[in-house]
Amino acid sequence: MKNVLRVAIPIPAYRCFDYLAPEGVDPGYLRPGTRLRVPFGNRSRTGYLIAVAAPADCDADRLRPADAVLDEAPLLSEADVKLLQWAAHYYHHPLGEVFQTAFPVHLREGRKAELVLPKGLALTPDGLALDPARLKRAPAQRRLLETLRLREAPLPASSLAEASAVAKRLVEQGWASWVEYTEASPPFASRPALPLNEAQRAAIGAIAESLGRYRAFLLEGVTGSGKTEVYLEVIRQVVARGEQALVLVPEISLTPQFEARLRERIEAPLAVFHSGLSESERAAAWLGVQKGGIRVLLGTRSAVFTPMFRPGIIILDEEHDRSFKQQEGFRFSARDVAVMRAHLENIPVVAGSATPSLESILNVRKGRYQRLGLPARAGAAVAPRYRVVDIRARRLHDGLSDALISAMRDALAEGGQVLLFLNRRGFAPALICHGCGWVAQCRRCDANLVLHAREARLRCHHCAAEHGLPGRCPACGQEDLRPLGVGTERVDQALQRLFPGVGIARIDRDSTRARHSLAQILDRVHQGEVRILLGTQMLAKGHHFPGVTLVGI
Repeated sequence: MKNVLRVAIPIPAYRCFDYLAPEGVDPGYLRPGTRLRVPFGNRSRTGYLIAVAAPADCDADRLRPADAVLDEAPLLSEADVKLLQWAAHYYHHPLGEVFQTAFPVHLREGRKAELVLPKGLALTPDGLALDPARLKRAPAQRRLLETLRLREAPLPASSLAEASAVAKRLVEQGWASWVEYTEASPPFASRPALPLNEAQRAAIGAIAESLGRYRAFLLEGVTGSGKTEVYLEVIRQVVARGEQALVLVPEISLTPQFEARLRERIEAPLAVFHSGLSESERAAAWLGVQKGGIRVLLGTRSAVFTPMFRPGIIILDEEHDRSFKQQEGFRFSARDVAVMRAHLENIPVVAGSATPSLESILNVRKGRYQRLGLPARAGAAVAPRYRVVDIRARRLHDGLSDALISAMRDALAEGGQVLLFLNRRGFAPALICHGCGWVAQCRRCDANLVLHAREARLRCHHCAAEHGLPGRCPACGQEDLRPLGVGTERVDQALQRLFPGVGIARIDRDSTRARHSLAQILDRVHQGEVRILLGTQMLAKGHHFPGVTLVGI
């Protein structure tokens, strides 16, 4: 009896499909976790080998052979395959689509599992000899040519989005060419560890003692208690054992700061994995971890499925955060998947939070997790003083009260920085007609359209539908349309009027859409160029701003 290949195909079907091995391939040498190219209907698709088994309920001679085996060795370990099978069963999702989630797009498309060097633009000898004065009628080409001359390394293709047509022209003229290059890693900063208190040392000792076996920890510490220092010391010990660490954070906005801390303290290859990267960067990070060259992976929830060559520990910061839950397509909780993965890999998992989720608290009470407490703020940090301002019957300046404005002036006069938190982006959450009370609403959702004044657009923040601003009320025809409520864009404009000459930065999903824009803004904050920082929930967790002396909510 012939053995058949049981293959998961990324379609919405709760079953696997049987194929014969390609001609000349012994199915006995194939292992689960290997990618295959298989015929499906009238097209070829990438499938994932689940098992090699005897055919069930069919004649093996009637099965079609797979077109090709795409991997010399499986890209997923036995524990990885078990984790994905568990996730498909636990979350009631088609197995093929779950397997596809674990792979970057390049590997889903069937490309070779090899590290591809990034491409960059570099000048050719003709370009180096070219007189820029010849390009006086092509100023964009001239600027790019001069930029390339000032660089020692090629200019990454990822940073040429707006100048791609200009780059293409330089290549066509023979003045520049696309070359592969190796990106230099930032130098190891070797920053000394901060002094640890007794609670931190006890937490590190408990986690370190469990290395090499499964144990789930809830690291509960008040804000400023030094949870990150515990993470860093544990990661350092894991790397010293020759193992890998997976660190998960809830938001992309937290990765630049955490990455900088890791590079200062951990002398080991590090990679970042999240949706803000290009597909080639994600594939390089995924393969680097899978092959063992990357020792520490920092990522958001999608990184939880990344295969590790020699896993040592999984750490989740802000484990209570709802951003760890995938809300579209394959819906899963990265926190729960991380705990199950640690169990299957037989390694410890650490979930840290100042406000643990109810599920984690219950797991502590039932003995499934061990609680590690950090009850006091680390170092000389003290608890903040709170002042609640009643704004009823008070005049507001686009949402800012006189009391808050006065406190901001005092903080700025003393050399401090101010952080303002408003969990609402856009200019105003509603556009209304002052004549008849009409409100602009999304045609698809039961939600008001949000006014974005800078782009003169109305947007639905639920389904992403967009509309231009109406010139008059569609209900009564009047032109008296007014914004109702405040968003970060409106407060930003008010701050520019109230604090002229003061460095102001806004951080929300709209202002950080461009590549590396968030990291650039945060760098300006740490250098002191930004004195007032306004943002949504992207600012409300995990950031370290030592110069901030006043927070307004």
